[in-house]
Amino acid sequence: MKQGDGVVVGSERPADSAVPDSSGSDGSDSAEGTDSTQLRDSAPDTTTRPESTPATGKAGRNLPAAIGVGGGLGISLILIMVFAPLVWIGVVAVALAVATYEVSKRLREAGVLVPRIPLILGGQAIIWLAWPWGTTGVLSATAATVLVCMVWLLLQQGLGSAPKNYLRELAVTILVACWLPLLASFAVLMVLDDQGAGRVLVFLIAVVCSDVGGYVAGVLFGKHPMAPAISPKKSWEGLAGSLLFCIIGSLLTVTLILEANSMIGVLLGVVLVVTGTLGDLIESQVKRDLRIKDMGTLLPGHGGIMDRLDSLLPSAFVAWLVFTILL
Repeated sequence: MKQGDGVVVGSERPADSAVPDSSGSDGSDSAEGTDSTQLRDSAPDTTTRPESTPATGKAGRNLPAAIGVGGGLGISLILIMVFAPLVWIGVVAVALAVATYEVSKRLREAGVLVPRIPLILGGQAIIWLAWPWGTTGVLSATAATVLVCMVWLLLQQGLGSAPKNYLRELAVTILVACWLPLLASFAVLMVLDDQGAGRVLVFLIAVVCSDVGGYVAGVLFGKHPMAPAISPKKSWEGLAGSLLFCIIGSLLTVTLILEANSMIGVLLGVVLVVTGTLGDLIESQVKRDLRIKDMGTLLPGHGGIMDRLDSLLPSAFVAWLVFTILL
C-alpha cells in the first residue's frame, strides 16, 4: 500500500491511529456477561465484529449449546488421555494456533498491530519443542519468538520508514507470547512427566469442577459481586462454589488416579480456583479494553477458543508446578 494514501506501509491502520482509550470509564459496563447493546454505547465503534451466540439464562450463556460443546470436548479429551496421551500435544498446538489468531485479530481491530505470523509460528515452536527438550526447548523457543517479533515490528514498515508505536506494540506482542503459548507449554510438559496422562486428567477435571461449581453457585445463590468493575457476573458465592467443587474433585482424582496424598488434592483445588478465577478476570479486562464480549465465535455457547482457555492457561503452569514439587 502506498504511503501517500495516509496508511502505514505494511499495516492495516491509518498512520495517525491509536488504541481506543477506555480508561475513563467507571467499569460498570464490562463486556463480559452483558448484551452487545450494553457495550460502551457512548463510544463510536465502526468495526464489524462477529455476533456471539445469543445468551440465555441468568449467567448469560446459551446453556444447551454450552453443555453440548463442553461435554463433547470433555469426552474427547478423556479418550485421548486413556488411549493416546501424546495426541494431547497436537490438541494443545491446534488450540493455541486458533487462540493466537483470535487474540491477534481482535488486537488488530483495535489498532494494535501485533505480528500475527511470528506469534503463531513461534507459538507452535514453543509447544512442539517441549516434547524433545522439555523446559529448555520451551524457554529457547520463547526467547527466539520474542527476538523475531522485535525485528519483525522494527522492519515491517520497510527500511525507509520508522515504525509507529513500536514500544507499545512490542509490549503487547510479548504479553501475547507469554500469555498463550508459554503458559500452554506447561500442559505439554505435564503429559510428558511420569503419570503424565493422569496428571493432565486431574488438572482438567479440577478446572471443570471449578467452572461448574462457580456456575451453579453463582446462578443459584450469587448476590454479592466479586469484581463488578471487571466482571459483573462473578460473585463471592460463585467463588465459594468453585472452591467446594474443585477441592472435592481434586481430592478424589489425586487419590484415585495418581494414588497420591489426598492433601495434595486439597492444595491443588485451592490454588487452581485462585489461578482460574484470576485468569477469567484478566481476560475479562482485556476484552473490556477492546470493547468486545467474546474473542471469537467458534464454540457455540462459549465464544472463541481463547474464551475457554482463559482459566486453563495460568492453571496449567500452577498444576505443573504443584505436581513437579509434590509428586
